[in-house]
Amino acid sequence: MSDQPAVRAEGISRTFGEVKALDGMDLVVEKGQVVGLLGPNGAGKTTMVRILSTLLKPTAGHAEVAGFDVVKQANQVRRMIGLTGQYAAVDEYLTGRENLRMFGDLFHLTPAYVKARSAELLTSFDLEDAADRPARTYSGGMRRRLDLAASLIARPEILFLDEPTTGLDPRSRLGMWQVINDLVADGTTVLLTTQYLEEADQLAQDIVVIDHGHVIAHGTAEQLKDQIGGDRIEVTLRDGAAAERAALALGSVVSGQPIIEGKKVSAPVSGGSVVLVGAIRALDLEQIEITDIMLRRPTLDDVFMSLTGHLAEDEAQRPEPTRRRGARRR
Repeated sequence: MSDQPAVRAEGISRTFGEVKALDGMDLVVEKGQVVGLLGPNGAGKTTMVRILSTLLKPTAGHAEVAGFDVVKQANQVRRMIGLTGQYAAVDEYLTGRENLRMFGDLFHLTPAYVKARSAELLTSFDLEDAADRPARTYSGGMRRRLDLAASLIARPEILFLDEPTTGLDPRSRLGMWQVINDLVADGTTVLLTTQYLEEADQLAQDIVVIDHGHVIAHGTAEQLKDQIGGDRIEVTLRDGAAAERAALALGSVVSGQPIIEGKKVSAPVSGGSVVLVGAIRALDLEQIEITDIMLRRPTLDDVFMSLTGHLAEDEAQRPEPTRRRGARRR
């Protein structure tokens, strides 16, 4: 099984009554990578994670995690994975440290290991000062960080993170990014769903875009951005009434149809920074005053808009099954 990918799913479908959440979806996650699973509202991201983590059975198709069938060998799968869902699942009446100890006991880990690992995680997630307070006194962001720590107590080989930074402040999000990078550096494989597109851009070596339950694009962040035309020029005008004239003037230097949004005119271009000089000359010839001009790479927001017609959002929520986490015995 050493040559097999960490996750392989083929033709996965899942229906809820008349609703088809997944429609013949394929997915491969190579070992030691962060793979970002991105999609707009209701695309099927969470449903796929639930199937791979054995919380939900597929209606059709076949999936293996760490070489084990997610349906026929569910217990073996659970020993290899960690899972964090979209909502914090901690015992409010236990302290932060006691919550981690409880998860360690559920994983049959030794007390000495759990004590050391808990201290490490509480420090990493900036919970050290609150470690011995009941979780009910924690803020929402603190509970989320504790939940994330619990999913890491057993150092799983494969980690499923379903929008892991939801509810975290910018500082905590950056801290979580560092934790994920450290895990991958140690050999952990991560499947990440997220509503923060810059998160996938920062973390994922491979990105799978899904919509209506099937894959619509696949590649690195740069490859996906290249699919929608590379760089864009953006011009901010002093007077919005000149937007139509500006769009016509830019027609000679851009490589696609300009878009007008109030005082801003943007368009795809090729040729890099040289285009800026040509754009400024073209606008100057028409005596069009500008307040700003820039050249930027498209964002993953642009990718989603191009591929699906709308921006990526949180997946529509369905009732979640009772969450279970699996771990290797130590």
